[in-house]
Amino acid sequence: MTPTVTIVGRPNVGKSTLFNRLVGKKLALVDDRPGVTRDRREGNARLGDLEFRIVDTAGLEEATEESLLGRMRAQTEAAIEDADVILFVIDARVGILPADRPFAEMVRRSGKPVILIANKAEGGAGLSGAYEAFSLGLGDPIPFSAEHGEGLADLFEALMPFFPEPDEENEEDEDDPSKPLQVAIVGRPNAGKSTLINRMVGEERLLTGPEAGITRDSISLDWSWRGRPVKLFDTAGLRKRARVEDKLEKLSVADALRAVQFAEVVIVLLDATIPFEKQDLSIVDLVEQEGRALVIGLNKWDLVADQQGLLKDLKEKATRLLPQVRGAPVVPVSGLAGNGIDPLMKAVFEVYKTWNTRISTARLNQWLGEAIEANPPPAVSGRRIKIRYMTQVKARPPHFAIFGNQLDALPKSYTRYLVNGLREAFSLPGTPIRVSLRTGQNPFDKGRK
Repeated sequence: MTPTVTIVGRPNVGKSTLFNRLVGKKLALVDDRPGVTRDRREGNARLGDLEFRIVDTAGLEEATEESLLGRMRAQTEAAIEDADVILFVIDARVGILPADRPFAEMVRRSGKPVILIANKAEGGAGLSGAYEAFSLGLGDPIPFSAEHGEGLADLFEALMPFFPEPDEENEEDEDDPSKPLQVAIVGRPNAGKSTLINRMVGEERLLTGPEAGITRDSISLDWSWRGRPVKLFDTAGLRKRARVEDKLEKLSVADALRAVQFAEVVIVLLDATIPFEKQDLSIVDLVEQEGRALVIGLNKWDLVADQQGLLKDLKEKATRLLPQVRGAPVVPVSGLAGNGIDPLMKAVFEVYKTWNTRISTARLNQWLGEAIEANPPPAVSGRRIKIRYMTQVKARPPHFAIFGNQLDALPKSYTRYLVNGLREAFSLPGTPIRVSLRTGQNPFDKGRK
């Protein structure tokens, strides 16, 4: 069941601006005049991986029950009754007014969890007003600016304990077995892409030959592997951009790039006799930038003499040369002989599953605490960078948001440390990992200049 979060406070403290910020749209009217909001307004809000119903209310004012103000207050009281969590908003620049105290008492008596928000605190404004807020007995105020979006990280942290951990098994399954898996096969010219696909589908469906550049269009073929529908995309060979001069070849390359963008898994096919050329690395980099799951196929394996020794060597090379997709499966195949297709497709479905991975916030933050303890972030200008928590914001590929202070100064080497740790701890080989750094500044931090 979706939790309900209700925003309350006296008039003109910025409740509707906060509501608009959390729903991501300007649904509520906002004006400098007090009392613009009269009815309860509801919307669907999302903060990190927290999804909830948000309710904006009329400003709380003392009034008789029969008056308009009294009826507006009754609407607000009903919203408090329905709430799972209450956001009590004050104006940090004005400070605590006598009108705030009876309503703080009413909110406290409701027995509902309350988060105190000191709004309009942008740029360090309202320091004294925030300190006054402690006297309301509603806990530590969160310095906030609904107008500028400051303090969202702190609000996320405050809301987290009141939300049930999502049941991963009941989440919408993005891996629908009835939908064909989109698999693009890309590589340099003459790597054997069309030959391999002909062996997979069991017929000479695509034109092949020793000449490079036979395939011009991206051809899609419907296929089935072990009962799972698959849509295969054969693509034109990708050469170095400087060598692509012919207009038709430029169109073919653009078509191949589109196939990568629409694929879910990409098989980068290498020629095992001349693997990991510079262009091969560029193609893998392109697949990573597009956020696709990756499998590396070593074609023409039947021409290799020391197969066991070369495979070990090439796997080590892949780890060294392709750190951005560390752990991507490296599978030897022979399109001509039809060998290795089963292991290749098994790897395709394994990386697809990894690409869809979702990790609970609790597991992530338990790991994050251990990772920071083992290797704390460095200090900047004498102040240590503070990483507070992280959450997964989406899958396909896995994308994580890290919240903290001064994260804009976090070295790339430390971000790589976290990405590599995530990959190892949660078994995420062969898939790109995205990380967003979200800084929540605290304008009431005395150490802040």
